[in-house]
Amino acid sequence: MYADDETIREILRESGDTWAVVGLSANEDRAAFGVARVLQRFGKRVVPVHPKAETVHGERGYATLADIPFPVDVVDVFVNSRLAGPVADEAVAIGAKAVWFQLGVIDPDAYARTRAAGLAMVMDRCPAIEIPRLS
Repeated sequence: MYADDETIREILRESGDTWAVVGLSANEDRAAFGVARVLQRFGKRVVPVHPKAETVHGERGYATLADIPFPVDVVDVFVNSRLAGPVADEAVAIGAKAVWFQLGVIDPDAYARTRAAGLAMVMDRCPAIEIPRLS
């Protein structure tokens, strides 16, 4: 309902290669850590966004999306659904082209706002699953 193959392909292939991963830290036990590694293998630049602003997978981290001093193409969201809507709004504010809510991250109102702002969006999906499925 909130993700079709055409939109997923568009984000993965055409939206750009700089992905801000919100919720990405150096904690190897978190899903964001592994998914970020897959994105890198697929040729994406992964920018960690986490309050600790840690360097992860060789990329400097930032505390917020607004702190990133260069353009971001896609914002990949690994925070809980309650916090995801404001992150989507920040993605619109920084001029991202797309927003990706990970598995279990669901906010229909944020989806509607983000799409109305002209961004591509996927919700409740994982690019680490979609990349091999659509390749």
